[in-house]
Amino acid sequence: MTPNPSLPSRTYLFAPGNHPRKVEKCLTAGADAVVLDLEDAVANDEKVATRDALVEALKQPRPCRAYVRVNSFETPWCFDDLLSVVGPRLDGIVLPKTESAAQLIAVDWVLSQLESRHELAPGSTDLMPIIETAKGLDQINEICQAGTRIRRLAFGAGDLHLDLNLRWEPDERALADTRARLVLASRVAELEPPIDTVVLQIKDHDRFELSARNGLEMGFQGKLCIHPDQVAPANRVFSPSEAEIAHARKVVAAFEAAEAEGSASIQLDGYFIDYPIVYKAQRVLSLAERLEA
Repeated sequence: MTPNPSLPSRTYLFAPGNHPRKVEKCLTAGADAVVLDLEDAVANDEKVATRDALVEALKQPRPCRAYVRVNSFETPWCFDDLLSVVGPRLDGIVLPKTESAAQLIAVDWVLSQLESRHELAPGSTDLMPIIETAKGLDQINEICQAGTRIRRLAFGAGDLHLDLNLRWEPDERALADTRARLVLASRVAELEPPIDTVVLQIKDHDRFELSARNGLEMGFQGKLCIHPDQVAPANRVFSPSEAEIAHARKVVAAFEAAEAEGSASIQLDGYFIDYPIVYKAQRVLSLAERLEA
C-alpha cells in the first residue's frame, strides 16, 4: 500500500535509536509520526549496533507512523542503514542533508529494490529529505522536481545556521527566506507543504510555540520535534481551532447559498468572500475531517 495522503503530518518526533526507553516513550507521545534516529543522536561507534535495535523497535505496537532517519548520503553508513531498516514495519525514510536530485534518485532506486526484496508494494516506503545546507537550498527546485517518490520536504535550521554562519534568534528572522523558498518550491512541484524545523530550546515553550506559528504563517503543514513536550503544542498550532472550523463552515454555507442565486462574491461579517477564500475555508474543513477520522 502506498503512503496515505489523508493522514495528518503535523508532528514528527525524533527519538534516539540507541535509547530503547526514549524510543518507547516517543512512540506513545501523541505525534503523527516518530523518527527513529541513526544520524546525529547516535555516536559513530554505535551506529552499526543501533540498526538492529531499530528493527526491533519497529516491531512494537504503536499508534503512529514510524520513520528512520538514516545517515546522510555521503557517509559510509547510509547504504547499509537502508539495507538494515527497510521492511514491512517501516513507514518511511528521512534523508538528512539532501543536496541534489541525484542523491534522491539513488536512494529512491535502493528503496524500490528493497521493496521488491521484501514483497512490498512499489512506492510504499515514504522518503522525506531534509533541506539543511546551502547546497541543498541552492538545488531546491531540482530536488523537488526529481521525479522521485517524495511527497514533502523537511527543513533543518540547526545545520543551516552552522553552514551559513547565521544567528538563530527567537524571532527567527534569518529563516524567513529559506522557509519561503521551501514552500514555493514545494508548491511548484505539486508536493505537500513542507515540515518546519526543530527548536533546540526544549524548556522554552514560548519560543517553540512562536516558531511553530512562524512556520504555520509561512505555509508549512507541521513541525519536527525533539522532545515529547513539544508534540502537543505543535499539534495544536497545526490543527484548525474550533473558531476557525466554525468560521469556515459559515463561509462555505453562505457562499453556496449566494452561488445558487448566481453570485460569486459576497460580504460576510464585514469580509469580502470570493472563490479563493472559499477554497481556503474548504481546506480548513478537509483538514478538520482528516484529524477527526
